[in-house]
Amino acid sequence: MADIVAQPFAFPLRRHAVALVVIDMQRDFAEAGGFGASLGNDVARVGKIVPDVKRLIEGFREAGLPVIHTMECHRPDLSDLPPAKRDRGNPSLRIGDEGPMGRILIAGEPGTAILAELAPIDGEIVIEKPGKGAFYATPLGEILKQRGISQLVFAGVTTEVCVQTTMREANDRGYECLLVEEATESYFPQFKAAAIEMIRAQGAIVGWTAHLDDLLEGIACA
Repeated sequence: MADIVAQPFAFPLRRHAVALVVIDMQRDFAEAGGFGASLGNDVARVGKIVPDVKRLIEGFREAGLPVIHTMECHRPDLSDLPPAKRDRGNPSLRIGDEGPMGRILIAGEPGTAILAELAPIDGEIVIEKPGKGAFYATPLGEILKQRGISQLVFAGVTTEVCVQTTMREANDRGYECLLVEEATESYFPQFKAAAIEMIRAQGAIVGWTAHLDDLLEGIACA
């Protein structure tokens, strides 16, 4: 076991029981012409964390620890897309529409792909999720149980939506969760800051937060 410098107190990392979960680092959320940009967001904010997410992934790979990737996407026939999700707001493009990188957030389309710099390698798990959280309507829970995973380190986007939702789902299922601050981002800096505060409030009510260098040092020594 290694104690990772974290907030609100040290995270007791157990090497045999930990996995990294990288949430939705997809072209549609990080590149011009994707779904995130169609909503009027500054996708450059997501692009800026790619080097740190890559360092985190490589650190887990070098330590021989499991890496799990998630992708928010839907079936081509939209049978897993509730109208309440598709119709919300007033975006220039909606989920399922044709965009510059293919149909928006549809499995197998170019824009739905994970960024090339962060692409999964052979043996890494990829979870296609129709919701914000990675446990809903996916096999993630069973996969973690089969592998004896009880601790999850999180990275990805956006901090306050898919990342925080998955952390709360995991927390309710008994997992110890840690968010790497430099490896997550929001289109709205105040939302990221608020989410981080909520996650670690009241004695890590949802989970811990840590800086990338502290986490990498910890997993290298664990």
